[in-house]
Parts: sequence; structure tokens; C-alpha cells
Amino acid sequence: MNSQRSAHCVVELAGESVWLLAHKAVYWPARKMLIIADIHFGKAAAFRALGVPVPRGTTTQNLLALDALLASRVCKEIVFLGDFLHARAAHADATVATMLAWRARHADVRLTVVRGNHDAHAGDPAAMLGIRMVDEPHQVGHLSFCHHPDTVAPGYVLAGHVHPVFHLRADGNGLRLPCFLLGRQRAILPAFGAFTGGHAVRPVAGERVYVTADAAIFALPANC
Repeated sequence: MNSQRSAHCVVELAGESVWLLAHKAVYWPARKMLIIADIHFGKAAAFRALGVPVPRGTTTQNLLALDALLASRVCKEIVFLGDFLHARAAHADATVATMLAWRARHADVRLTVVRGNHDAHAGDPAAMLGIRMVDEPHQVGHLSFCHHPDTVAPGYVLAGHVHPVFHLRADGNGLRLPCFLLGRQRAILPAFGAFTGGHAVRPVAGERVYVTADAAIFALPANC
């Protein structure tokens, strides 16, 4: 395990060596696989449909973040741990067109989505995107990909749903930073999507926290 501040930390989960990336994703080198939680395509569009004046461009921002990850390492598959789409507003023509253009640039990358609670309401993405849709738990080797962290599954669980952040305090100041929460039987990934918010977590005995900030990731001491 690399506990120093860097662009990634190498950890072992169920005997598998994986990288926790500063850009809020996991890379599994043996499978050439990226694992991403809670990208929430169409969330901003859903709020605008309700009359809430939120910024545009979050879909493009998410896709550019994916581009950066794909450019930095060899990747054959991306697994999304649920909440790929936020709501039915994600099926808007402009959103789908933007996603199709991105998909055409990465046609050789396999995309798998583990359905989450938002996907159940939004419906599956457009068939033209060529995405394999599966239900949790989705097992690959000794790892089980889920959306909900408490899903009963064989092997070690990787999940999302919580959007974990850690509240760092120093000299009366505080920062809420996206984090990975690793336990003995499961790991919870930070939300990858722009405009997703976060839920503060407090580790219990046996859990480790890795926070991300300024394109770096580092392990927190156990007594933080």
C-alpha cells in the first residue's frame, strides 16, 4: 500500500491489486478495467426541468473526465457502479447526442452498468450506446460490483451510492473532500460525477480512508 501523496494508491482487495485514483475511480490493472461510481448523467438537466437554475455542461464535464482517465492508462472496460443516469431527463436529445459522440470515440471500450436506484427510475440508457446492463451483485473474479454497499454478495464488494466525503479540520478551518472508504469486506467509492454532492462518513474500526484533493490521493492516519 502506498500511503504517500500521489496520483494513485495501490491496495489489495481480496488478493487483487487495484489502484485508487485521485480522479475518484478505481483501476484494476490485471483486467485493464476502470471502475466508477455515481456518474449521474443528466442530473443538472433534471434540476433545470424542475425550474432550478443550475449550470449547463455537466455531461460534457463528466465525459472529459472519462477521456482523461482513458488517456492515462490502458483500458478495455469501464464498469459503472450504478446511478449512470440520474433521471428520465438524461434521455433528452442533446444529452444523448453528446454521449453518442463520446461513445463513437471509444467504441473499443466495453461499458458495463450495474443498475442503481436512480437507473431504476431513469430507465436504461439508449441502446445505441452499446452498454451492457446488469443487476447487482455483478461478480468478476473475487470482486463483486454493486451499487448499494450493503448488498449481500460473494467476494469483496465495491459499491457507490453513498457519495462519501471526509471532513478534515485544522486550525478552525474545514474541508469536505471526496474519499474512498475501505473496510474488511467492502469498499465504497466516491461519486465520480460533477454536481453530485457528498455524505460525510466516519470510519469505524477496520476501515481505512483515502481522500482526494488537487489531483492527488493519500491515506488518512487511523486517528483522524
